[in-house]
Amino acid sequence: MTKGMEKRSGGFSLLELVIVVSIIGIIAAIAIPRFSRATAGASDAALTGDLAVMRNAIDMFAAEHGGTFPALATIVAQLTTYTDVAGTANASKTTTYIYGPYLRQVPKLPVGAKKGQSGIDDEAGTAIGWIYTAATGDIQASTTDLELDAAGTKYNEY
Repeated sequence: MTKGMEKRSGGFSLLELVIVVSIIGIIAAIAIPRFSRATAGASDAALTGDLAVMRNAIDMFAAEHGGTFPALATIVAQLTTYTDVAGTANASKTTTYIYGPYLRQVPKLPVGAKKGQSGIDDEAGTAIGWIYTAATGDIQASTTDLELDAAGTKYNEY
């Protein structure tokens, strides 16, 4: 060995490790908020999609039943099973029960405090995910006016 040159052992110095950890921390600080915004955006898109599917099912029911929307008391059965001309639900298809089903199941609410609820009623309740107005066929999310998407739009106005 020449004078002044020492043999260096393999591995990283403490300074190199501190620099690498600092860089990873900076990247994480930038990436984590973006991931959480993406998750919120996915929930918003799921709500939009679920509402479109349910509104389409309600409209198809009305089209096949002389413009009559599903009744509030029987909407789940009317949309998820077979129906006759009068809208009476039946589990199996027969020569009388020829319409539907329009949905496989009622989707669960993907946003808000009642996330995961799939009940349908005409007013908010504990297990109610969707608010339905039988007179108009309108359905919306059972959320409060304080529950907003990333753009500040109320979920119950989708």
